[in-house]
Amino acid sequence: MTERAGSRPGGGTVLPLAVTITIQALASLSSLAAPVMAPAAARTTGLAAETVGLFVGIVYATASVSSLVSGDMVRRWGAIRMSQASLLLCALGLLAAASGTPAMILLAAMLIGLGYGPITPASSHILVRTTPPHRMGLTFSLKQTGVPLGGMLAGLLLPPLIGSIGWQATAVVVAILCVLATAVTQTIREALDDDREPARAISATAPLRALQMVFASPPIRDMGVCSFFFGAMQLCLTTFLVIYLTSAQGMGLALAGTVLAVAQVAGVTGRIGWGWLSDRFIAPRRLLGLLGLAMGLAGITFAFAGASWPIAAFLLIAVVFGASAIGWNGVFLAEIANLAPAGQAATVAGASLFLTYAGVVVGPPAFAQVVARTDSFAAAYLAIGVVMLLVGLYLVLTRPGRRRRPQPA
Repeated sequence: MTERAGSRPGGGTVLPLAVTITIQALASLSSLAAPVMAPAAARTTGLAAETVGLFVGIVYATASVSSLVSGDMVRRWGAIRMSQASLLLCALGLLAAASGTPAMILLAAMLIGLGYGPITPASSHILVRTTPPHRMGLTFSLKQTGVPLGGMLAGLLLPPLIGSIGWQATAVVVAILCVLATAVTQTIREALDDDREPARAISATAPLRALQMVFASPPIRDMGVCSFFFGAMQLCLTTFLVIYLTSAQGMGLALAGTVLAVAQVAGVTGRIGWGWLSDRFIAPRRLLGLLGLAMGLAGITFAFAGASWPIAAFLLIAVVFGASAIGWNGVFLAEIANLAPAGQAATVAGASLFLTYAGVVVGPPAFAQVVARTDSFAAAYLAIGVVMLLVGLYLVLTRPGRRRRPQPA
């Protein structure tokens, strides 16, 4: 039995949701600042703009580790305190990047990743305590809109700042926003961290126990393993769509960017819509399976698309692709929180996200390797589309065995 709304005195949903969305958006803004600043930074650092791919890879690889170890820390110091520490790590990373030296930029990627990883486990701990069971899917999905919100802020806020004050000063501005949010959340820290356990030990074996907790429960295990493939597909969509459309389909850059924007909007809409649907009509596991099927079909359709297809066809595929491959996260996190043992939402979310982030790190390079070896985006989209069809079918057609619920540590 998991913790529910009312376990915290004066429990409510709106304030915790607003706080977690804000923190998620700032962490997302911090992690996405590098791709936006890369062209300007290349002119002053001597690093090729393409090295931003390595930067992003380090961010997510480090985030996978920090999410895995965050469970005991959330329970000892509280979810808000861990969120504050995460924002400060992101701020330090941005300040390190602003130095403009390659070594400090490498350090920046690691610091931002360390900060990004615990954000979702901490927010899961907060929301599972303050959200009624019948609104779990929608609430977690709304919280996850903080990720594309951060992306929109990066796209709208940063380019004008870079043009007026330079990329290094822009990094400092984003760092200041993280520090300000840290200060503001201090006002509600006591209320939302009232369940912290100051005497709780931080064990070196905690990450292993967290993974064991995931794999000991068939429903949680299935969610975590499938999220590896979902995460890979999401990053493949956002990373390669514009390149695919311009190089393989002959689209202009502006039009290809529009298709990507449509996919992102569909993803935000999907996150909210799927959360509402999972609360009322379709079991989360089955819904995630259907989304996996949609991802697979969209990928396979891209594999067989031709330059003669009307733009409306590409926009329609982008809507399906975005709504599924970007929109699945909230339903997944709500289901993980529902399945977690009492008091273990942060630990289980962190260990599950370790698998998700692993897919994020592995997926795009694997996709790129298929493209390089076959000289064909069609082959890569076909391969990942077939994999997603199999993952979707598994979730739709199977039911996990009886769950062995681990006891709270």
